Amino acid sequence: MPTSSSEIWHDPALPYVESRRACHSRACYKAHSHPTFSIGAVDAGASHFSGAAEGRVRLMPGTLVLVPAQRVHACNPVPGKAWSYQMLHLDATWLRSLRLESGVGAGEPGAAARIVRSKAMYRQFCALNALLFSEARLIEKEAALVTFIGDHDFSAHPQLMPAPALRPSLLRELITQVEAHDLAGVNLERLARQVGMGRYQLIRAFAAATGMTPHAYLLNARVNQARQLLRQGQALADIAYTLGFADQAHFQRVFKAHAGVTPGLYRSALPHRGEAAHT
Repeated sequence: MPTSSSEIWHDPALPYVESRRACHSRACYKAHSHPTFSIGAVDAGASHFSGAAEGRVRLMPGTLVLVPAQRVHACNPVPGKAWSYQMLHLDATWLRSLRLESGVGAGEPGAAARIVRSKAMYRQFCALNALLFSEARLIEKEAALVTFIGDHDFSAHPQLMPAPALRPSLLRELITQVEAHDLAGVNLERLARQVGMGRYQLIRAFAAATGMTPHAYLLNARVNQARQLLRQGQALADIAYTLGFADQAHFQRVFKAHAGVTPGLYRSALPHRGEAAHT
């Protein structure tokens, strides 16, 4: 019989979000409510959900449930069976503020839960939750969360608004600001205020103009700088420190993800190296 497991992710630096993953669970819950806006996903097995406008609903794998704050609900596995699920809790005040930046609602407190059977949205939610549980930087987690929320209207049917355009002068200003920060210093809220946008609009506008989010753009710029420093023969540890990576291992992971090879292999393939002894 598969082993039951449950884990919770929370980071004090992102106090407005908490996530849970449960595998092969047989736990049952009485009808209850949360002060948060909650997003649940069924990964395996089947469950019965109450709290939607249509009454009691049977949920199958790949289904999402969007539960507004204060909505009384319950979700339990089919009797005698186990199920696997994910649950994301978002601070209702933070979510409302973020959604108002985009001019859309967030699901009124106490409103009926909504069942979503979109395979694409389920995959996006799983990717977001996996990122939250990973060792990714906080800026990556925040950007992914803001993007997921902005891409889906939780108070109606999901819809994607056109990405706003950035004037060339504003884009140059943003790029200058992004490149001036270290890897941990990019602040979405500050950048958004600088150009008079919401955080979601900033991410989408920047991505539309450059093909990358602000943090991804900064990582790419740092990798390009690393190529130059490697060609100059600098040691890997010195490059990692100079470019603001957490450590040499972090630098190697990011460089390989962008260049396809580790920094050491990249340097060893260069026709002329000024430093063969460093590793």
